[in-house]
Amino acid sequence: MNKLLRELQEAALQRETRRHFLHTCSTGLGAMALSSTLAGCGFFDKKEEKQALGATAPNEPMTPRPAQFSPKAKRVIYIHMAGSPSQLELFDYKPELMKYHGKDCPQALLEGKKFAFIRGVPKMLGPQGKFAQHGQSGAWISDYLPHLQTVADELTFIKSMHTDQFNHAPAQLLMHTGNARLGRPSIGSWVTYGLGSENDNLPGFIVLASGGKQPDAGKSVWGSGFLPTVYQGVQCRTDGDPVLYVSDPKGMNRDIRKQTIDAINDINRQQYEEVKDPEILTRISQYEMAFKMQMSVPDAMDIKSEPEYILNAYGVDPNKGSFARNCLLARRLVERGVRFVQLFDWGWDTHGTSKDGSIETGLRDKCNESDQAVTALLKDLKQRGLLDETLVVWGGEFGRTPMQENRDGQTLPFMGRDHHLDAFTVWMAGGGVKRGFSYGETDDIGYYATKDKVHVHDLQATILHLLGFDHTKLTYQFQGRPFRLTDVAGKVVKPVLA
Repeated sequence: MNKLLRELQEAALQRETRRHFLHTCSTGLGAMALSSTLAGCGFFDKKEEKQALGATAPNEPMTPRPAQFSPKAKRVIYIHMAGSPSQLELFDYKPELMKYHGKDCPQALLEGKKFAFIRGVPKMLGPQGKFAQHGQSGAWISDYLPHLQTVADELTFIKSMHTDQFNHAPAQLLMHTGNARLGRPSIGSWVTYGLGSENDNLPGFIVLASGGKQPDAGKSVWGSGFLPTVYQGVQCRTDGDPVLYVSDPKGMNRDIRKQTIDAINDINRQQYEEVKDPEILTRISQYEMAFKMQMSVPDAMDIKSEPEYILNAYGVDPNKGSFARNCLLARRLVERGVRFVQLFDWGWDTHGTSKDGSIETGLRDKCNESDQAVTALLKDLKQRGLLDETLVVWGGEFGRTPMQENRDGQTLPFMGRDHHLDAFTVWMAGGGVKRGFSYGETDDIGYYATKDKVHVHDLQATILHLLGFDHTKLTYQFQGRPFRLTDVAGKVVKPVLA
């Protein structure tokens, strides 16, 4: 009996010790995690950090916060063409490449190189678009994008992009999270972590996907990684309820729903007071945001209220989900103060294995689906006075090869290009970048970026700079060290700044 009592007392003492550590110890795990969350944006010094902790309400993680320095852009629309469009058909004009069309690829371009699919000796493939210069800037844009030609002087092209990854999923992760492996926060999450949101009734980071499939890297490209989950992207649908389960269940009205959420959050607050887990604050915030979204999201997503001339300008059928519809929604969302809108459009992978996946047909079809809407978005933002403070980014995860893809040494039935990491094009508009400007160059056949090379991390650093952040100081403490979007690399591409 005495032995049993002793064991029970020891067990109780152990529980009390753990309880004391978790509940009352000022340097406990919960308090440390909470301090990390509430410290704001990672660029505070010790004095500023204390001020930030006192100024930020624990249950309002999306409260607007000032940038580190005066920003050029207040919000971002990032348009990602998942699969990666061919820069050689759209923007990077290479007449020299046509001279090699149909000839065997030189060994110098193959030795020591890794390709996703090319094996043996492929044939060179000349550009399939008809190029001309447009606008006062003289930007080279092909006939694949006739609408975009009309806004050439709004665009800044970066033609010397390069990456480290030649497969879709890791390349998409690198482009959007700064790392090719799972687990890092996306750029939209970093931005909302740093700046909060300008709208209390909508998420600060909204994602719209089209093309029939999710990106190859899945929802991780808009995930929050190790940041609190309140900063992850919220994917909205363009058919049915914009967000699943946002409508009241049958038999429950809005008042009852509010009482239910209040009761749940009272329990959550009690639990937070006990364990100080910052994810509980995220849960509270998400419940409250979900309730607000019942009214705000349907209104923001209702494009039938738009005048007919706007619908026609974008090429939108108000009864169908599409990439064009998502472009119009992006304008409506940034107009309402959403900080970061991410558009993903699947289907830009043109290997030449099928007609739909070919340069001559598939790429043209995708351009026809998107060209009018992207151009309308830029014009719409500009005429509403939003473009100067909205940074629009367009691109894929890598480029395409100057040679025609083959498989097992055999030429494919349609014209296509393999993945290429050494050269591709991204363009930006508005939000503090130069108008009608081209930066960087590739060689005569578009194989290597040869002048003013820009890495993925450099692009990320530039986007953060335009939003008012030093990318090296927007950090989050995780697993014993500070992490940032650009890892340990990246430099701002200053020549593209207005």
